Amino acid sequence: MVITPFHVAIPVHNLEECRTFYRDVLGCSEGRSSDHWVDFNLFGHQVVIHYKSKSNENVHTNPVDGKEVPVPHYGVVLPWDTFESFSEDLKTKGVQFIIDPYIRFKGQVGEQATMFFLDPAGNALEFKAFRDMGQLFAT
Repeated sequence: MVITPFHVAIPVHNLEECRTFYRDVLGCSEGRSSDHWVDFNLFGHQVVIHYKSKSNENVHTNPVDGKEVPVPHYGVVLPWDTFESFSEDLKTKGVQFIIDPYIRFKGQVGEQATMFFLDPAGNALEFKAFRDMGQLFAT
């Protein structure tokens, strides 16, 4: 299976603070940029933070496994070992999780690790991994 990188544009009201976060906390390499946007390589996918004035919109959530999952959110499915090392790295960097890293469906079809946190602009990010990547779309 060939993995095709995706592209996502994320609105931020604090371009330089988010630039530092995506580069130094998440470990993304920086690509092209202007005074209104910055390209990043997020685990092989293109994420572009774009300046947008701050919104006072409330964060919406949906209940999942007794936790409140923020909507919308952005993220990447990682290999299991990468998820484990990445989540430990985020903990050592003091990232405050909305939903701490945990395992869903342990021992079942679709067993996955997941975690949620916010970037400095309040965008919700989810990173997850599947014990068996072949179960990514299992029902």
